[in-house]
Amino acid sequence: MKERIFTIVVMCLAATTLFSQNVNESKAQSLLNLRNQMEQASDVKQKKEIIKAYAQTGEFLAMTEAARYLDDVELAKTAAQTVVAIAMNHPEYDGYNTRQMLAKAAPYVGKGDRKAIMERMAKTPVEGFVSHFNGKDLTGWKGLVENPIAREKMTPVELAAKQVEADQRMREDWVVENGLLAYVGHGYDNICTQELYGDFEMYVDWKLDPKGAEPDAGIYLRGTPQVQIWDIARVNVGAQVGSGGLYNNQKNKAIPLCVADNKLGEWNSFFIRMKGDRVTVYLNGILVVDDVVLENYWDRSRPIFPVEQIELQAHGSKVYYRDIYIKRLGACCK
Repeated sequence: MKERIFTIVVMCLAATTLFSQNVNESKAQSLLNLRNQMEQASDVKQKKEIIKAYAQTGEFLAMTEAARYLDDVELAKTAAQTVVAIAMNHPEYDGYNTRQMLAKAAPYVGKGDRKAIMERMAKTPVEGFVSHFNGKDLTGWKGLVENPIAREKMTPVELAAKQVEADQRMREDWVVENGLLAYVGHGYDNICTQELYGDFEMYVDWKLDPKGAEPDAGIYLRGTPQVQIWDIARVNVGAQVGSGGLYNNQKNKAIPLCVADNKLGEWNSFFIRMKGDRVTVYLNGILVVDDVVLENYWDRSRPIFPVEQIELQAHGSKVYYRDIYIKRLGACCK
């Protein structure tokens, strides 16, 4: 009965005309397009149709985006239906954040759906995908102190002193701008998670400022460069191969399988999985790195660090990040 309820919900939502996915377009890209439409939507009816269409993508970020409207009196019911449809049909999204969204959506859905939500709540809780940017401030982030090998050689006192300096630089270079995490500095200091990670999955959206000089950025995995982000028009540096590749690899594949970037100045979405020393990357829903070993850039004679921080890089030009969610895979230190 429970499965039937959610099947009906999804079938009903499928009637929307907004979700007209091109055969060559991924669901992640469809979501980006829908979010662009939402920014332009001028009335409640339009917004409801877009929120309904989110459900058809089945994307984790579609669920979190719909949940933003659970506090809107006019949109709450539609948002709740989308949250429930995605969450209950995707057990891989289960976690504390997802359960909070379901609990908030429960008052707006039918009795059968509420019962199913309560059954989900009764199961053993899992951490799941955790939000690492609240859209308001830099809670959970710190400045960059050199590299992992240099840090491990420091005494606790030395590291603490350098961290204070790095945090001060970070607050000067990184700001929250209209709910987005933005780099506004002129150097190359990364912003780093306060928590450390072993194996993980990660969602993060990014956008390069087209007005920036030589747009360039990246994601450091366990403190190591990097999943590359850049303006593919920069053929002088080889950027025409596309973003998402493990740029600093020498022995293992460094360039992405294909170009999946959106136009410069538009939003892009990464899904990154790291297990052991192997990395998989989807850019806008397209596989661009398929289980490739990430080499230890800092000392190529050593394997990648088993546990380290995740870093967002800016390479001297403005870059924006949003919707940063990380899920630990297996047991790991914090």
